Amino acid sequence: MRYALLRNAGATPMKEGNVLMTTGGVAEVAETYFRAWKAGDFDLLRSILADDATFDGPLGHASNADECVAGLRRMSQIVSNIVIRKTFVDGQDVLTWFDLHTAATDPLPTVNWRHVEDGKIAWIRVTFDPRPLSPPPGQ
Repeated sequence: MRYALLRNAGATPMKEGNVLMTTGGVAEVAETYFRAWKAGDFDLLRSILADDATFDGPLGHASNADECVAGLRRMSQIVSNIVIRKTFVDGQDVLTWFDLHTAATDPLPTVNWRHVEDGKIAWIRVTFDPRPLSPPPGQ
């Protein structure tokens, strides 16, 4: 298997259906996801999602691109910063380890896994411990 750190991702081509993609192209799409989310540019974010893109994470599920964007809009209301620690590219998959900062919690270590097909994000999987975002028991 070939793994590439995003900063060093080269232009090694791979076949995706009838579309020729490069790890650089996959990395660029993945980087745009975080850049758009951090900037609140949800039109740009929507443009890099396949129409049938899905999302699964500890706080919910989205069945299409518009639901994905709506969920990120809601999440943005509590997020104060996103600090990316590492991004890895493996073929059409990109994993990003980042610290999710909110006003109500210490930074939450988070992993985001995106799969890119035909130049767009087809699905997103996220994992982190959501307990700090929940109210204390009994409240």
